[in-house]
Amino acid sequence: MKEKKEKKDKKKNSEVMWYVKVSIMTFILSMLFSYISGNGVSNLSMIPALLILAIVIFAGVVADFVGMAVTIANENEFHAKATKKVKGSKDSIQLIRNAPKVANICSDVIGDICGVLSGAISALITVKITDQFGLSFDIQFIVSAAVAAITVSGKAVGKVIATNNATKVVHTVGIIVNKFKRNK
Repeated sequence: MKEKKEKKDKKKNSEVMWYVKVSIMTFILSMLFSYISGNGVSNLSMIPALLILAIVIFAGVVADFVGMAVTIANENEFHAKATKKVKGSKDSIQLIRNAPKVANICSDVIGDICGVLSGAISALITVKITDQFGLSFDIQFIVSAAVAAITVSGKAVGKVIATNNATKVVHTVGIIVNKFKRNK
């Protein structure tokens, strides 16, 4: 009985530590990326700034659908592949076994940071547009609404892709994780 309680307490402490770690990681990454994008984008011309905005939106959408796919995918589909030593299969199993954490990092940490960054970058782009074209009215609400619409519709499409292709998505991510492990 005592062992069960100790195991339960250890798991609870591990979860609390995860919450603390992810909070600190999000704070640091958000601050870092906000600083880099704010200073970097403000010094760029319009086309590169728009390109960076598109990349940030795309990264948020992809991260969100990877997080979704990991929560949906079936671990059993990867066991046969793992026994046949198909690259990325064991990493895919680990992703699925850690689905809550992977989904939290992908959908919440990366996705939310990308959302904040896209808002900040769109504000900087709005200033550039206003200055460049000598506009006397604020178009921030239009640019922000466009960025939000693109992000939300991209995530909606991503969720359909993740739902219909969870195994393929997770396996692709597993292969990428596997390649990064080999390079270390």
